[in-house]
Amino acid sequence: MPSADSFPCTILLHGGSGRLHPPGTPFPRQAAYARTLDEAARAGFDVLAGGGSSVDAIETSLRQLEDSPLFNAGRGSVFSHAGVNEMDAALMDGATLLAGAVAGVRTVKNPISAARAVLERSAHVLLTGAGADEFAATAGLEIVPPAWFRTEERWQQWQALQQAEASVPTPKYGTVGAVALDRGGRLAAGTSTGGMLNKKFGRVGDSPLIGAGTYANHLCAVSGTGHGEFFIRHAVAHDIAALMEYKGLSVQEAAQLVIHHKVAPAGGLGGVIALDRQGNVAMPYSTGGLFWALMSADGRVETNVCNMVIE
Repeated sequence: MPSADSFPCTILLHGGSGRLHPPGTPFPRQAAYARTLDEAARAGFDVLAGGGSSVDAIETSLRQLEDSPLFNAGRGSVFSHAGVNEMDAALMDGATLLAGAVAGVRTVKNPISAARAVLERSAHVLLTGAGADEFAATAGLEIVPPAWFRTEERWQQWQALQQAEASVPTPKYGTVGAVALDRGGRLAAGTSTGGMLNKKFGRVGDSPLIGAGTYANHLCAVSGTGHGEFFIRHAVAHDIAALMEYKGLSVQEAAQLVIHHKVAPAGGLGGVIALDRQGNVAMPYSTGGLFWALMSADGRVETNVCNMVIE
C-alpha cells in the first residue's frame, strides 16, 4: 500500500458515448473535441499535481467542459420538450461518502459547482428545480439568464425533432464526467449533463443520482454516460464499487461486467469511466464510441474521440 502523499495522481474525463458521425465519414470537429477534453484534463491534473484534492480537480475540469458548447452539459445542454435547458450534476467525495447533486437547474452557470455547494454547504444530497437554482444563488455561485445556455446547434436539433414529432434522439450521449485520485489517495467522481434531448415531464436521468450515474468510495470512483433509465435500474456506478468490495474484482473486471453483462443485455446503451486507488482505469462502453481524456502521474497523456486515439 502506498504511503501518505504517494498515490499516483490521476484524472480521467469523459465527454459522452456514441458517435456523432457514422463510421468512415468525416468528423469535422474532431480536433475541437479532442483539444477541449485535453485542456480540461490538464487543468484538473494541474490541481492534483499542486497538491489539490480530487474534488477540486473534478470541479475544475468539469467547469471547463460545461463552458464549452460541444458537450451536452452547461452551455451545450440540449433542449427539453418544452424548449428549455434543464441541467443536472452530481459530485461525490469517496473519502467521506459526502455527496451533492442538483437536477433541473436553469440559471446556475456551472451545475457542477452547484453540486459541490450542496455537498459542502447543505444537509442534503439532492436539490431540484427552482429550489436548486435559489440555493446556488444564495451560495454565491454565478447565475446567468436561461438564454445563456441556448446554442444555435442545439436549438436546430430540437426544432428538427419537433417537426418530425420524434422523441428519441440520435444515440450520442454528450454527458460529461470525471473521476480523480489525489496524492492522499482520495477518490472522487462527478457528472454533469443537460439530460435527454426532448425530455418531458421533468424527467431526471442517472447523472445526479448517487449510485446510478455517479459514485465514489475508498476503492473506486465511477461516472457514467448513456441511457439513464437503465443506469438507474441497475444502480450501475454503485454496482461496480460493490463488485470490487464484496467480490474482489478489479476495476476493469467490475466495470466490464456491469456494462457488458448486465446493462447491455437489458437493452441499455452507454459507458462508464472508473478509477481505483492504485490509478488503474476502466472505460467500457456499449455504444459506437466513448470520448475520454486521461492524465496520470506516470506520464500517461491520452485523448480519445470516437475510437481514434491522439497521443
